[in-house]
Amino acid sequence: MSVHSARSALDDRIARLRQLAHADLRLEGVLLYGSWTAGEADAHADIEAYLYVRDDHLADFDGPGFLARLAPLRLAYTNMYGVLAVVFDDLMRGEFHLTAAGPGIDEIPAWRGMVHLPRPDDAVLLDRTGRLTRAARRLAAFQPPEPVTTAQQLTNELTNWTLMLAHVLARGEIARAHALLHTVIGPLQLQLCRLLRDSTAHWLTPSRALEQDLPESDRHRYVSTTAAAREQDVRTAARNSWRWSRDLAAEAAERWTVHVPHELHEQIGSHLNDPR
Repeated sequence: MSVHSARSALDDRIARLRQLAHADLRLEGVLLYGSWTAGEADAHADIEAYLYVRDDHLADFDGPGFLARLAPLRLAYTNMYGVLAVVFDDLMRGEFHLTAAGPGIDEIPAWRGMVHLPRPDDAVLLDRTGRLTRAARRLAAFQPPEPVTTAQQLTNELTNWTLMLAHVLARGEIARAHALLHTVIGPLQLQLCRLLRDSTAHWLTPSRALEQDLPESDRHRYVSTTAAAREQDVRTAARNSWRWSRDLAAEAAERWTVHVPHELHEQIGSHLNDPR
């Protein structure tokens, strides 16, 4: 399937979702989020939406049954975050939050800084009362993170988590160290790097479009912090990771008023090089 036809399939499915939602009076509103609402959907995009069910119908609303009318389902289950996750027959994924409309819509303004809807009116597929549209419009303006406090926070986080990494490696827990590098420390480094490069459009998912957003030198530094889960590879990646963290922190300190605990940093570096 070509990119164009895949995007057309996604557009058609969203149009069908809009049609079904308007016909189901149990729904008060439907709000899309994710790549489609940001204009970045491609052949691999999924559908992510909040289904705001009228409060008195939430208990008996059959989410999988409703979505099966959208397209045949290959899989439907409640995932680890309490979200209804589905796989349609064409392998398109979907994540749907089934939420009581009363309190759910009122919570949307609190998402500022965590969710960005650059085209809020397009993101709203159904709004019977006007509340959902008003709430969604408050997420239209992306607020870049405040650089000084954010850089300090990230510098502190990288210091703390890398010390934990050093302790985990000293204990010989290679798999756990591997997970720390890739799921905790790496995203923090990418956020600090994006902050320094004034490239915060993908702040909430800092690895997204990394190949287009960041300079080649930063991409190489990031790659050097990754490894297979083999002991020597992980130890090398951990040392490379800490060098990059320290370089990013030094750059932040030079650019902004960021405190760097140099003595502690030296101790962490020594611990990573000689964990005895």
